[in-house]
Amino acid sequence: MTHLAHYHSPFGCFEIKGSDYAITSVQLLQNQEVPPENYQDAPEHLVEAVRQLSEYFHRQRTEFDLPLDYSAGTLFNQSVWRELLKIPYGHTTSYSAIAKRLNNPEAQQAVGLAARSNPIAIIVPCHRVIAKDGDLQGYFYGLDMKRKLLELENPMSYGEQGSLF
Repeated sequence: MTHLAHYHSPFGCFEIKGSDYAITSVQLLQNQEVPPENYQDAPEHLVEAVRQLSEYFHRQRTEFDLPLDYSAGTLFNQSVWRELLKIPYGHTTSYSAIAKRLNNPEAQQAVGLAARSNPIAIIVPCHRVIAKDGDLQGYFYGLDMKRKLLELENPMSYGEQGSLF
């Protein structure tokens, strides 16, 4: 059975889906009617996901501790998503670095596609993957959202630059 919860973050409304045992999806609702925040009848791990996401967006949490199920992805995608979970809060890595860690250095484009198809946004932090030259690239919610998430985690490195004059 699939269970739903909704969390209204400072970045928009996230829909959290889960089985009876694990989180299967966290997706930002875009161009859809936003439901009221609800999670009262959800299983404990969905309620906990709402709590941990709230702490994350209010800079009170740097790591998630939730049961995750991304078994619907291909084996390659799952291997990429496991690598994404290893990227520390406030840090970034490159698509090519992940490909090398997977012993497949030519697979940086495939790593990007796997990151783009990550079903568990924020918790599996695909927003922490950038180009080897430091440029922000591809994020399914747009580069503006990616920059905002990186700024949330590391305001010194990704904060918006103001004009001196």
